[in-house]
Amino acid sequence: MQAKRILFIGGNYYPEPTGIGKYNGEMVDILASKGYRCTVVTSYPYYPYWNIQEPYKRHSKWYKREFRLSSTNLTNPIEIYRCPQFVPHNPSSKSRIILDLTFFCFSFLKVLQLLFLRRYDSVITIAPCFQIGLLGTFYKILTGAKFFYHIQDLQIDAAHELKMIKSKFLIKILLRIEKFILKKADIVSSISEGMVKKICDKYEREVVLFPNWVDVKSFYPLEERTQLKCEFNLSSFDKVVLYSGAVGEKQGLENLLHAAQELRHIANLKFLICGSGPYKNRLKRMANEMQLKNVIFLPIQPQEKLNDLLNMADIHLVLQKANAGDICMPSKLSTILSVGGLAIVSASPGSDLYQLVSANELGVMINPENKNSLSEAIEKALRDNSENIKRNARSYAEKFLSVEHVFGKYMTYVN
Repeated sequence: MQAKRILFIGGNYYPEPTGIGKYNGEMVDILASKGYRCTVVTSYPYYPYWNIQEPYKRHSKWYKREFRLSSTNLTNPIEIYRCPQFVPHNPSSKSRIILDLTFFCFSFLKVLQLLFLRRYDSVITIAPCFQIGLLGTFYKILTGAKFFYHIQDLQIDAAHELKMIKSKFLIKILLRIEKFILKKADIVSSISEGMVKKICDKYEREVVLFPNWVDVKSFYPLEERTQLKCEFNLSSFDKVVLYSGAVGEKQGLENLLHAAQELRHIANLKFLICGSGPYKNRLKRMANEMQLKNVIFLPIQPQEKLNDLLNMADIHLVLQKANAGDICMPSKLSTILSVGGLAIVSASPGSDLYQLVSANELGVMINPENKNSLSEAIEKALRDNSENIKRNARSYAEKFLSVEHVFGKYMTYVN
């Protein structure tokens, strides 16, 4: 029996180390490892640096074809088409729209070309950018392929609620396009129960829960965590509060700097911001202006050091603004849970993130955008015994977020 062919369309992909690109890359790898013949239409890697990365930079003005082998199936290469795209170095609302539109246009031309090369049994598109779903709709109408639409972020809701797009007329048009895509898709999925409910309430259709997974064999608790701090130029006596991930608008990281200022009196307390993003330079300037000696900025760490980085932290921060509660789910939480980390999580009561963490006792909850609540929670976490929370975190990751568990359910739809 001939292997089924899957056309995967998404604006972020391997080798992007964090965010949606990481999950897109792993998803295609897993599908290829299960014998599916995968073709990917994607962008050149730029996130979270907002700059196209080497060795791709010199090719980025035109299309590029390449092949990649899944680590678990060396006989089934993944075919990848990189599309040119405008990438803003200092992203704003307008420049992000241009980024999405340029990828949509160039990927449309590539999908049009692929129509004449071969037939695919299924097409999978990833939002954001949400309008890529139009390509899935287009391909389904012309070929009869099964159309999967997976939502990582409710992009339009986020743009509206975070006031990135202020025009009500434009929001209305975008929502109509989204409704059209969701009506045409055979399978719609999203990453959290809150996002699933929000989509169901808006469009009255079935939505599959397909959460972001974690490789519990690669991210796991280590013994002698304090000794790991020396690998990152810290003292084994330091108490480390770690924020690791994208440094962007949704996170509200100014509160981290306020907490560092409030807790300067605690000896050996260090705040680490590890990652990249459009707000990192702004945070560095703010830290300098506030004369914060207890805040350290680190670049994104290589994959082989991530487990050590997460294990050496005494406290992890998962921060979001108040109005981001059910429009996105922080992917960093999965790996924190997998290493048995103690997370302080900002989420509004009633949001999906709040319910998940509090109901399962996976971390310490605080009110988002409340400067005092973060510093108070850090002080309390340093005093209290949190071993029960850490055990719950690891157990939850193993039971509900492992690759085997998540894909075991999703593959019933793909098949």
